[in-house]
Amino acid sequence: MKKRGKKFNKKRFWITISIILIIFVSWSIIVRPSNNRNWSSDQKVLSYYEKEGDLIHVYNIRNFTYRSTTDYDINYYNKTFDLNNLDSVDYIVEPFSDWEGSAHTFVSFGFKDDEYLAISIEIRKDVGETFSGFKGLFKQYEIMYVLGDEKDLVKLRSNYRKDDVFIYPINTTKEKIEMMLLGMLDRANKLKDQPEFYNTITNTCTTNIVKHVRTISHGRVPRSLKVLAPGYSDRLAYDIGLINTNLSFKEIRAYYRINERAEKYANDPEFSKKIREYGT
Repeated sequence: MKKRGKKFNKKRFWITISIILIIFVSWSIIVRPSNNRNWSSDQKVLSYYEKEGDLIHVYNIRNFTYRSTTDYDINYYNKTFDLNNLDSVDYIVEPFSDWEGSAHTFVSFGFKDDEYLAISIEIRKDVGETFSGFKGLFKQYEIMYVLGDEKDLVKLRSNYRKDDVFIYPINTTKEKIEMMLLGMLDRANKLKDQPEFYNTITNTCTTNIVKHVRTISHGRVPRSLKVLAPGYSDRLAYDIGLINTNLSFKEIRAYYRINERAEKYANDPEFSKKIREYGT
């Protein structure tokens, strides 16, 4: 005689689902972000700034010297910048996967005399921890603003990770550049005292950059899935006129890729200036 399978118990099913939801919601409420963990050596130090009139004093600018992605000399420095000399902002895209939608994005602010301050919004990893987009949905990482020298934040990606790096000049006014810079620095200060969790959908490198851009552009960046797939975000920036160029999108991908120059001028004191000698 053929045995009958167990009858589906609808009540038990919904009780189980309810218990799982209660546990998950309770855990979400209880767990809190922290700045006190066993951080990876490249992310132990948080950056911050102080403003004094037109001067900004930036502390803990990261400037590691790399021999490989895991072997490096740790170095930070402090520097004062004059906002009167601020004259540019670049949007930087680093694809890092076979899937073209995956990328890390960050920005770099340029001052006269070829001085640059790069700001990279990243997960803050514990020792031995690696990034997982899935884990990033469940309060597994804090988020941090890394204020860094381009010889670190750019060269790490182009010369040591061997990822493509595209540096796009942004079309905006000096006033808006300053507002964006100060907004990002204020957020770095806030995270130093009030940590937050990274979230793969709502609190990432690109979603934060978009929030900063929207504060100065009155909604110029539309809602788009390209923000959640940042490998396409340069296409979005191009389509809405944020990238300062007359070239086609296909042409800017070749024109603003800096890898060959980054290798050639790796040890040049004028690294930031040389990698921007586009078309050479």
